[in-house]
Amino acid sequence: MKIIEVRERPEHFIQALLNVWEKSVRATHLFLSENETINIKQYVPQALSKIEHLVIAKDENHTPVAFMGIEKESLEMLFLTPEERGKGLGKQLIQYGIEHYTVKKLAVNEQNPQAKGFYEHMGFEVYKRTDHDEQGNPYPLLYMRRH
Repeated sequence: MKIIEVRERPEHFIQALLNVWEKSVRATHLFLSENETINIKQYVPQALSKIEHLVIAKDENHTPVAFMGIEKESLEMLFLTPEERGKGLGKQLIQYGIEHYTVKKLAVNEQNPQAKGFYEHMGFEVYKRTDHDEQGNPYPLLYMRRH
């Protein structure tokens, strides 16, 4: 597995990452309806294009299987294909983000307890909770920082 930051973000590459995003969300964000997933999906390409640091993990076929986006010292997104979950890749990505970009904080959906537990295992703790996500939807967010 190769972890690299990508600066060039052509349309076909964004589409490959969108595929990773969708597989990941369908496996982990079970609280979202089909319509909500489709609605959110339309905003992902713009987020991927504009995020300050976009880091990907590629498999031996050079296919992206995971990515994270970092803005300042905040982990804004981390998505892995379901096939890669539980193999240590998420841990490698977080460690890469901490070492290379000084990641100190993140937000996670409260309704995604596996992600919350993973981030706690990686040394983050909850310091704030909101009743709605940043778009005003009724999905509580937990804000976490490294202690």
